[in-house]
Amino acid sequence: MTPKSPARHFPDAPLFRPLMTEPALPGTCVSDDLAGISPKAMPATEEAPQNVRAAIYMLVAVGSFSVMDACIKAISNHYAPVQIASIRGLSSLPIVLFWVAFSGGFAQLLRVRFSLHLLRGALGIMMLAAFAFSLRTLPLSAAYSIFFVAPLLITAFAVPILGEKVGWRRWTAIVVGLCGVLIVLRPGATSVNIVAGLAVLASATGYAISAITVRVLGRTDSTVSMVFWLMLLMGTGAAVIAAPAWTPIRATDLAAIGGIAVSGSLGQWAITEAFSRGESSFVAPFEYTAIAWGVGIDLMIWGRIPTAITFVGSAVIIASGLYLIRREKIVAQSDATGASPDASSEDRGEKLASADGSRSNPGGH
Repeated sequence: MTPKSPARHFPDAPLFRPLMTEPALPGTCVSDDLAGISPKAMPATEEAPQNVRAAIYMLVAVGSFSVMDACIKAISNHYAPVQIASIRGLSSLPIVLFWVAFSGGFAQLLRVRFSLHLLRGALGIMMLAAFAFSLRTLPLSAAYSIFFVAPLLITAFAVPILGEKVGWRRWTAIVVGLCGVLIVLRPGATSVNIVAGLAVLASATGYAISAITVRVLGRTDSTVSMVFWLMLLMGTGAAVIAAPAWTPIRATDLAAIGGIAVSGSLGQWAITEAFSRGESSFVAPFEYTAIAWGVGIDLMIWGRIPTAITFVGSAVIIASGLYLIRREKIVAQSDATGASPDASSEDRGEKLASADGSRSNPGGH
């Protein structure tokens, strides 16, 4: 199952950014809110240029989300994590309202499945709060490395929740990717870093579950309605939780909060364009350029350089994610054209599952 998507959202949703797009993400990574967005039909001769344009949009999205995450990290030690989740949602809401107004109007906001939106709102608070907590001690590059496990978790969770069929090759990739997380966490690391790393893993887990709900929501609800309700419910819900210990916003933090709103909204728009214009299997891998942004921002702003073990673990996780994308493309082609005589047993099994209706719509995460 290829990340779409919001996602984020999530055709296929982006690998990350649940919240921006919305995990998407926590701050990061990634939007599962793009479920239901499909690449515009195009002649074969135009496919390559369209993919290139889509890749450019994706690079803009990843850069924007990285700036947003840097702004979150900059204020993470001054406010409680749940308050930062509220700031993230409420600061972006005015921009999202303009998007709604110019993307079909406000009536679409009422034709939604509120129960699933409430679930996503709760998951959004947990995801962003956990991610903001982790950024108090972890550099962006390390947090991104761990969060890259999200697409692997989406594939794993789709089996019990959606009844999808996943063959042994992709299960192997998932296990290898989780081993990459252990490498980044390093059992010998300080307890503070381990707790922060586990917080990122919890955020990625919440994002994966949220992405699965988008697979369902995308069948009936519009992308902008998913983004709107996520921002509103996350912003107001987190504000209620944080109210007893709410810290007054400092004037010196207004620039960072404005950066969160603008860069998060720009990233949401760009990632939507990317997945609507290009093939998800071509576009999705560009989300991994977030690691370069993380390294650069860590070095320029905080003077931190990732350890060699972080690069090793990140490489293992990224390789597993890229393999999943490749396998999903092969399976999708098999579903569309019929399994070839030399198709693998995994491909044939997944094709049969699709034929009897047990496999979910490939759109979404």
